[in-house]
Amino acid sequence: MKRKEKYFLPYQRAWLDDPSPLRIMQKSRQVGASFTDAYDSVRKAACVDDAMDVWVSSRDETQARLYIEDCTKWAKFLHSRSHPQIVYTNLSDLRAYVLQFANGRRIHCVSSNPNALAGKRGHVKLDEFALHQDQRLLYRVAKPVTTWGGQLSIISTHRGVGSVFNQLIRDINEHGNPMGWHLHTVSLQLAIDQGLVERINKKTGANDSREAFAARIHAECIDEDQWKQEYCCQPADESSAFFSYDMLSACEDHGLKLLTFGELAEAITRNPQSSFYIGMDVARKENLCVIDVGEKIGDVIWDRLRIELQNCTFGEIEFELYRLLNLPQVKRACIDATGMGMQLAERAGERFGWKVEPVTFTPAVKEELAFGLRRDFEDRKLRIVYDDKLRADLRGLKKDVTVAGNIRFVGETEDSHCDRTWAKALRQHAARNLSDVGAEVG
Repeated sequence: MKRKEKYFLPYQRAWLDDPSPLRIMQKSRQVGASFTDAYDSVRKAACVDDAMDVWVSSRDETQARLYIEDCTKWAKFLHSRSHPQIVYTNLSDLRAYVLQFANGRRIHCVSSNPNALAGKRGHVKLDEFALHQDQRLLYRVAKPVTTWGGQLSIISTHRGVGSVFNQLIRDINEHGNPMGWHLHTVSLQLAIDQGLVERINKKTGANDSREAFAARIHAECIDEDQWKQEYCCQPADESSAFFSYDMLSACEDHGLKLLTFGELAEAITRNPQSSFYIGMDVARKENLCVIDVGEKIGDVIWDRLRIELQNCTFGEIEFELYRLLNLPQVKRACIDATGMGMQLAERAGERFGWKVEPVTFTPAVKEELAFGLRRDFEDRKLRIVYDDKLRADLRGLKKDVTVAGNIRFVGETEDSHCDRTWAKALRQHAARNLSDVGAEVG
C-alpha cells in the first residue's frame, strides 16, 4: 500500500515493515494491533508473488470472527484500490473462519486448540498468546508450520509473570535473546505519543487531549496492577505480592482523608484523650522519608497523617518529627535506626525518652514487621486511606526466599522503595505497645 502513514501510526508501520522470521509484540489493550495485523495477513496471502497461507490462532471463536472480519474489510479496501485482482469468499464452520483469495491462498482463523495447526504450512499468527490455555504446546505445534519460509508472529497483552509469553520476553531482555526474536513493545503511552488519541478523536468525534485521554484510562482501572498489565506492558505478579487486593480493600475507607499537621492539632484539642502512634522510615536523598501517624480507636488504628519528605535536610526532617512528638497524645514512635537513621533516632530518643523506640532493620526484623502488618490487615485492625500511591507501595512489597531458605523482603514502585509500607509497619508495631517484637532496640 502506498502512503501507509495515512492509515497506520509509526508503531503499526514498524510491525508491517518487519520481515523477521520471529517477531513478537507485547502491547497495551486497544492500540489497533489486531486490526493492523489483519492487513498484514491479507498482504501476505494475496498481495505478494510468494504468497502463502496464513494461520491465525485466536483465543476463542468470537476473537476469530472479529479477526476475519478485519481481514475482510482490508481485502475489500485493497480490491477497490491498488489490488483489483483480490477476489475472496468467506467459508466458515464451528471450528474455523476462512478467507479465500483468487490466487488460492487463504487466511485461516483457527481455534485455540494447538492441534488445529498440526500438519499445516505457511505464516502463523498467535493472537493474544498469553491468554491461551497451553501456550507451550501451542508454540511447539506452531513453529514447524513456518519451516518453508513462513513468519511466526506473536501478539499479546501480558497475563501474569508466569506465562510462556512473559518467559519469551524475559529471554529477550535478560538472557541475550537466544532464539533471535524481534521485539516490539507498544505501551499505551507510546501509542498516544505517536498519534493514537487523534485517530480515536477522528473516529468518535471526541476532542480529548493526549493527557486527558491517558488520565481517564488510568482512572478507569480498578487498580494499579490492571493499569500496568493491560496498558503498560508490565505483567502482574499476584502470587508474589505480600498483600493481596482483598486484604487491602477490606481495610480501605473511601471516606477517610489524611489531615495536615494543623488539622491534626485541631482535632486533638477537640479530643485530648486520643492516642496516636508514629512509624518513620528514614531516608535522606534518593528514597522517601515517610512519617506515618495513626490514631488508635479501640483496637483499630486509623490513618490520620502521612508526611513524605525527599531531598530534605536532617534539620527539616527533625522539625516535622519533633512537632509531632511534642504532642502529648502521641504515645509511641518507632523510628528506623538503620544507617543514616541511627543518629536521628538517637537524638529523638535523647529528647523524648520513652516515646521513641529505635528499630534497626535486619532481615529478621523486617520479616517480623512485615508479617505483623499483614496480620493487622487480615484481622482488619487498621483503616487506611484510598490512595493509589499507598496501594501501589503496599502491593510492591514482595517476599523472596533465598537459596538458603531465608526470607527477605524486596520491592519498589514508581516513586518509592516501599517506604510508605515500612513506615506503616513501624507504626503498627508502635501501636501494639510491646517493648520488644524481635527488633533491635536502642
